[in-house]
Amino acid sequence: MSTSTSTAAPKASFKFPFWAQIVTGLVLGVLLGWLARSQDVSWLHTTLEKVGDIFVQLLKLAVAPLVFFAILVSITNLRKVNNAARLATRTLLWFMLTSLIAVSIGLVLGLLTNPGSGTGLTPADGKLPKRQGSWIDFLTGIVPNDVVTPFTELNVLQIVFMAAVAGVAALQLGDKAQPLLSLSQSVLELLQKALWWVIRLAPLGTVGLIGTAIGTYGWDLIGKYATFTADVYIGCALVLFGVYPLLLATVAKVNPLQFFKGAWPAIQLAFVSRSSVGTMPVTQKVTERLGVPKEYASFAVPFGATTKMDGCAAIYPALAAIFIAQIFDVQLGVKDYLLIAFVSVVGSAATAGLTGATVMLTLTLSTLGLPLEGVGLLMAIDPILDMMRTATNVAGQSLVPVLVSAREGILDKTAYATASASPLDEAEVREAERKVAVPATV
Repeated sequence: MSTSTSTAAPKASFKFPFWAQIVTGLVLGVLLGWLARSQDVSWLHTTLEKVGDIFVQLLKLAVAPLVFFAILVSITNLRKVNNAARLATRTLLWFMLTSLIAVSIGLVLGLLTNPGSGTGLTPADGKLPKRQGSWIDFLTGIVPNDVVTPFTELNVLQIVFMAAVAGVAALQLGDKAQPLLSLSQSVLELLQKALWWVIRLAPLGTVGLIGTAIGTYGWDLIGKYATFTADVYIGCALVLFGVYPLLLATVAKVNPLQFFKGAWPAIQLAFVSRSSVGTMPVTQKVTERLGVPKEYASFAVPFGATTKMDGCAAIYPALAAIFIAQIFDVQLGVKDYLLIAFVSVVGSAATAGLTGATVMLTLTLSTLGLPLEGVGLLMAIDPILDMMRTATNVAGQSLVPVLVSAREGILDKTAYATASASPLDEAEVREAERKVAVPATV
């Protein structure tokens, strides 16, 4: 009898990376949208619109229960973390600090470029938004009238409030609440599994959403808002590729390029889906892969997905307020700019991780006393702006846990240095590893 050792290599097979699928969908969407508009192909425009709508609806379907159980479980998971109160406090402080930096960049860009000048737009072009926000509504609207309406009307802020109350109560109950916590954890995992299936459809959703935007608005509309659009994209890019890497290098003392390598799957999905909450499972996965302890990430990421909005709640409202003030010929002073910064830092929870930032913008305008009709001036261009805003939001939601973990000495530097694969390909990677044969006896 002879003994031999053999290793069977996994079969080589071509895999189309998920990021490449997204890029392909983006290019295809632009081409189909241009074709639908230039050739007036109504059926193509309708098809693109339906595909995009279905993808967004599938994401929204999971939003309410996902937020509730994610927040509830994340709060109760803090009991497993040492110095939980300090971690939570530092997370909130970094959320506020980075928001302050982002809104400052937005204000400087707006003052330097005057985005409302020379657009040809007038106050008559504006209209009142369907959804509005005010400090009274914000403060009184946190507490729901009943437990059902927030879920049926998708009031994320009220859902977060109920989940937080339930989570704190469960912590106080201790072992008596364990059956509820076990059920909540199971439901959360079920929702995340279902949402992964939806995320797999993101390339198709990209075709529909981008195609609809181009088919509906074309490039002509962007021309009127050229300066404003450029300001939003430049402002977000400065935060995303300037401020964040600087913080990573100086505060966390880690390689910024490695952060983007690990976090890119979440950033690209956010760009397409325009939903921080819809991207939350991916954001949490990449944050854990970047070396943040799972117990802390499961608190920081859901918390950030509903409150951390550097794009939607800082850069955008700052630029939009200056833009609208110039259209309506209203002079803003130093006090107004300070108010914009205050609203951005304190009121960002009003955006609640949903597609669009209308509520946050109306909250800012009402605080400054600017006409709310100005929101109507920006609605047409909003889908194009929202992609970059949401990508910035999600990057910040992953960044802060990395910063806090590094400062607290709990960041796994080895995991951070090796984070690379897309979370969508994780199962495929594990399957390939299992196919590698172990030494065999013949």
